Amino acid sequence: MTAPQQPEKPSEPAQEPPTMAMLAEGYAAKAGLHRTHDGRIDVLRSAGGVQGIAESIVPGLVFLVAFTITRDLTPSLVAALASAAVFTVVRLIQRRPLTQALAGVVGVGISAWLANTTGKAEDFYLPGFITNAAYILAMVVSIAIKWPVAGLLFGFIRNEGLHWRKDAARVRAYRLGTWIIVAVLVLRLVVQVPLYLMGEDGLTALATTRLIMGAPLYILGVWIAWLLTRPVQAAEDVQPSKPSSSGA
Repeated sequence: MTAPQQPEKPSEPAQEPPTMAMLAEGYAAKAGLHRTHDGRIDVLRSAGGVQGIAESIVPGLVFLVAFTITRDLTPSLVAALASAAVFTVVRLIQRRPLTQALAGVVGVGISAWLANTTGKAEDFYLPGFITNAAYILAMVVSIAIKWPVAGLLFGFIRNEGLHWRKDAARVRAYRLGTWIIVAVLVLRLVVQVPLYLMGEDGLTALATTRLIMGAPLYILGVWIAWLLTRPVQAAEDVQPSKPSSSGA
């Protein structure tokens, strides 16, 4: 007698490679943008909330104050690093995600290392210029290949997914929104790079403009881009009522 044949196990479906839509959705989800209960963008929360904004501002402010008082680079850099580390400890106590705080510590650490290596206080702000330029390049490329960053971010907040790419008017709107954000980033470089090139003489003005043109200007730029890319609500077709004919 032949042994009974074992039933074949159903083959597991092959995993499909990630589509552009899946990649775009993942990018939008990781970008940190949030929306309110009524579907609008929550700009303050998207910027990290009050605590997140403080995490981006305080280390640079501490560095400026410490260097202005002591005129000594090393303790000023240590103070900036310590202030960034404090936010990490606070997030640990609050049991909140550490991503933003750790990124801040790493960023401040790179800035401190560079300034300490060159011995120039203004080099504390140099990595920010490089990051800013990289964002500009990425956004201009996204516009050129017709995948504007504003569309990837705002499209999912508005539940448009990637359907906006099939509408030429929406693509133009999101390209404009992306240009708005690019303009904010370019404005930072236009104002701050000349101050950086002034060396220590321009340090106070550079640090001040970094504070003003950091989170506050980012929030303003994102809000303007959001408003300019709002979908146009189609007006309801209202049929004019025909006048009733009066009987003779």
